[in-house]
Amino acid sequence: MLSDPIAALATPPGRSALAVVRVSGSGAFEVAGRVIDGFRTAPPRSVTLATFRDVRGSAIDRGLYAVFPSPGSYTGEDLVELSCHGGLLAPALVLAALHEAGARPAAPGEFTRRAVLNGKLDLVQAEAVGDLIEAVAPAQARAALRQLDGGLSRRLADLRRSLIEIEGLLAYDIDFPGEDDGPVPPARIASRLETVAAQIDRLLVTAPGAERLREGALLVLAGRPNAGKSSLFNALLGADRALVTEIPGTTRDAVEAYTDFLGWPVRLVDTAGLWDAPDRIGRLGIEMSRRYLASADLVLLCSETGRALGPDESSIATEHPTQVVRTKADLDGEVTDAALSVSVVTGQGLEDVRRVAAERLFGDRIALVDLEPALTRARHRTALARASEALAGARTQMGADSVLVAHSVREATTALDELIGTVGVEEILDQVFSSFCVGK
Repeated sequence: MLSDPIAALATPPGRSALAVVRVSGSGAFEVAGRVIDGFRTAPPRSVTLATFRDVRGSAIDRGLYAVFPSPGSYTGEDLVELSCHGGLLAPALVLAALHEAGARPAAPGEFTRRAVLNGKLDLVQAEAVGDLIEAVAPAQARAALRQLDGGLSRRLADLRRSLIEIEGLLAYDIDFPGEDDGPVPPARIASRLETVAAQIDRLLVTAPGAERLREGALLVLAGRPNAGKSSLFNALLGADRALVTEIPGTTRDAVEAYTDFLGWPVRLVDTAGLWDAPDRIGRLGIEMSRRYLASADLVLLCSETGRALGPDESSIATEHPTQVVRTKADLDGEVTDAALSVSVVTGQGLEDVRRVAAERLFGDRIALVDLEPALTRARHRTALARASEALAGARTQMGADSVLVAHSVREATTALDELIGTVGVEEILDQVFSSFCVGK
């Protein structure tokens, strides 16, 4: 396990009032002592004003530092946080001084990786740290905080304990078949297997909605040229991102932007109008639109108020999850179907679009009041699917061969071990932390 001192900037570079630089590891206090005037380790977890100097003794900045002795730190190691002035120069000089004093540059996510290796977090909680940093909508931040607090980890740990108890029953049945107490009743083991399998299946059901929450739901605006798609796109964003003219076919390429509807994350896409384009560029734009339609979590099919849907539009509503939106409601016509009526000129119906889209995209999470643990990543889903498959095999083998049943239950337990990070999973760690910022 690596424990050499590492240092990195924990705040984004650039103009700011303050910047935070971290140094952690065995020897972190010695490294900090070469940079901080009058450095002392007591009292811990309190801030002290000091001058920061390079290894030649030249003053770099004057700021605050706090000491976190092992194991009571984020990483579980000796850790020092230095708060200096922001900007490009002062933080870079402080970081360079720490490197010269003996700390090496941290790898991406290495502070959190060390927290996992030192038992401060499990792997699922570490992923939540990254999700919280990347969150762009309140619902994403709430979900990440709950996962960081251990909601999903506790559920997985309970499942793991149940599987280990089943393994114990099977081991007793295999190793001590002639004991006075008699063999373990198969019905008892089968009942335990059914209970755990059902709990895993309930977690697997949460995966599509929770992954959509983490990544942002793909909401595609589609329809004929000049149906008001780009105007609605800009109105929902609250900014002019797409060109809008009265000329049909103005939008040639897809325009994508992140926003949130009632606090729920949405990837909003404006697409080229669907028609028989006369030129190659137009046809390429329409092909791009169809690819977005195929991937959409929900399509907002834009059609002018007062006009019946054509066969081409009806086919979209049939083939894809669709909400019809009647645009240009301020001009003329009456909505006679179940569509939403919208005017970007008056603002009529915009909140209805946001509300209905959020309910259709995240209804399962809203119904749960977002309290139930959920599988937010494909890695979670894959691991639990393996566990579920192994338990299905165990139930099939019940009554035939206890050794094979025990082997299948062990496979399920191993899948959970890899998910939580309780076994050697260096490749998984590399994958998880490769997307982290250096200072985290």
